[in-house]
Amino acid sequence: MIAENMVGMVKSSSVIRQMFEEGNRLAKIYGAENVYDFSLGNPNVAAPAEVNAAIKEIVDNEESTFIHGYMSNAGYEDVREAVAESLNRRFETKFNASNIVMTVGAAGGLNTILRTILNPGEQVMTFAPFFGEYRNYVANFGGELVVVPPNTVDFQPELNEFEKMITPKTRAVIVNNPNNPTGVVYSEETIKKLAAVMDKKQKEYKTEIFLISDEPYRELAYDGVEVPYLTKYYDNTIVGYSYSKSLSLPGERIGYLVIPDEVADADDMKAAASVATRILGFVNAPSLMQRVAAKCLDAKVNVEAYDKNRTALYNGLKALGFECIKPEGAFYLFVKSPVEDEMEFCNIAKKHNILIVPGMTFGCPGYVRMAYCVSYDTIVNSLPHFAEAAKEMGM
Repeated sequence: MIAENMVGMVKSSSVIRQMFEEGNRLAKIYGAENVYDFSLGNPNVAAPAEVNAAIKEIVDNEESTFIHGYMSNAGYEDVREAVAESLNRRFETKFNASNIVMTVGAAGGLNTILRTILNPGEQVMTFAPFFGEYRNYVANFGGELVVVPPNTVDFQPELNEFEKMITPKTRAVIVNNPNNPTGVVYSEETIKKLAAVMDKKQKEYKTEIFLISDEPYRELAYDGVEVPYLTKYYDNTIVGYSYSKSLSLPGERIGYLVIPDEVADADDMKAAASVATRILGFVNAPSLMQRVAAKCLDAKVNVEAYDKNRTALYNGLKALGFECIKPEGAFYLFVKSPVEDEMEFCNIAKKHNILIVPGMTFGCPGYVRMAYCVSYDTIVNSLPHFAEAAKEMGM
């Protein structure tokens, strides 16, 4: 028999993944071109040309043992130095190789830092709507995820409730910016207020509360919107990053943590994160992809393609009478359900071969998420089917 704590996890396995598998099933019946799958944040925009060029150059010109061998658990030092220098150029920071830990994507990075800082019974806070796997990541280490209720006006964090909910057991706060599932970018004003609340509570409780910034969508921002770099606003900030979206490499599992020198007990934190990478079974981030990432630090995916999709889906759904806030980043649209139970909306949409994810998955019932990292044709061709679903719901 499997472990007791896995029984519930299997039963509540990711709704997003279930939708993705349902899309594969429907595609076999109706043809992929007749299924409109907005379930999974799987980039459809090709990786930049620099990525394949870097892979070929590395494989052709470097020794096999160097490409594929072990290195420090934190990653290759020259790669970490290159990442640090890139961040310094872009955000006027002062990092070096010691501040960077290469990770197995953002998920590996979050698990690594939670293993590093979290004691059983301590609390980690986040703001609804949030990426549902946070709950599992925190549970992995005996922690409790505390969810701040959503602000459904503009989906900026609800800071008044946040301040009331912090306790002496609060160990960390996770923010995801740009946000999955809303596409909202937390503004500099919001971040400053958030930092002020956390600093106040640290002093009040005489504890350390870490701010974990989960940033896989940092480069996907539109209309000139700036995404604040959080280490500038709060000393106890740790940044988790992934190349999954910025370079369209979700399956390669490559990212990094930034642990600034300003973080409490920074040297111990860096050492512990490196050890956590090993004892969690990652050992180190993928060797080849570390070297590829270092050569592609200035490469960019075609953000304009996502922007085109964003505009088409947002304008198309608004014209049909759907309510949603226009996303400023990432590649998700968070739409208010036309009926009280968003599962009913999801089921009606599925009847029209449209796959969307219920908001309860993200701690925000009454809404659905649509991932527009699909082909432009998928969006355009889906709109008549959304119209049919809207009619069925009496819109």
